[in-house]
Amino acid sequence: MKRCRTFYQTYPNFGQAFTQQAQMLLPASIRPAVLVELQNTENQEVDYARLLLQRVSFTHFSVLMTIENPQKRRYYEMLTLKTTPSVRELERQINTLSYERLGLSIDKDLSFQKIKDTIAVQKPQDAIKDVYIFEFLGLNPQQSFDETDLENALIAHLQDFILELGNGFCFEARQKRILIGEEYFFIDLVFYHRLLKCHILIELKVDKMQAGHIAQLQTYLNYYQAEIKEESDNPPIGILLVTDKNEALVRYALPTQSKELFISKYRIQLPTEEELQNFILNELRKR
Repeated sequence: MKRCRTFYQTYPNFGQAFTQQAQMLLPASIRPAVLVELQNTENQEVDYARLLLQRVSFTHFSVLMTIENPQKRRYYEMLTLKTTPSVRELERQINTLSYERLGLSIDKDLSFQKIKDTIAVQKPQDAIKDVYIFEFLGLNPQQSFDETDLENALIAHLQDFILELGNGFCFEARQKRILIGEEYFFIDLVFYHRLLKCHILIELKVDKMQAGHIAQLQTYLNYYQAEIKEESDNPPIGILLVTDKNEALVRYALPTQSKELFISKYRIQLPTEEELQNFILNELRKR
């Protein structure tokens, strides 16, 4: 009963979202007045409420109701609608500060735009994050591991990995073998993005970015563009995942006006509160 009461307090307008069929269950004496009220309140918010009622379980609502900030709650509602995570996965996204790490909590206009960009991917920049958090791998930053260890851990936690990557990523291959001339090369991870309609090639590095890493990934992109890309596909995208990057080196090492190659940092543990605050402020300065 307490949860039902909290549900009503959190979503007071959901009563308007009941379908006409559900309204027919009401006593005939009050039914006409309710139906008239429904007709007068038809709008996008009511349609959105209906969609939530149709596609979100009450167990998910029980998690969403713990979020007091309405804008933040809306983000996780839309994330649930678009990615259909399990309750455990939804809790992980909340606990790992998915909303805050996107820099959503200060400027409401920026928040709304960021939500739309994240959920309804329109261009490569919308799909690629500056920082990825792989805390679900359970790796210790102090322990020694190589690129194979990191790749194996990501594949073992593929569902969490895809959820961290964002909406639209479909896993295709690991260690994808390609033949260039008489030499074989292996691409760490290959995804297909169903919204951007292109292949996404991911290279994993367990150290900071080097110019050679960019040249390597650019070679793979050129190969996919020439040999793999279908006529209906958009140009492939490359993501170089490194522990750190030199912004000045990025400017000079990336091909001029490159729109298909991105360099992102990853972490295997959550940032501190101070680091998170600095990240949000830096994101806001970019706008």
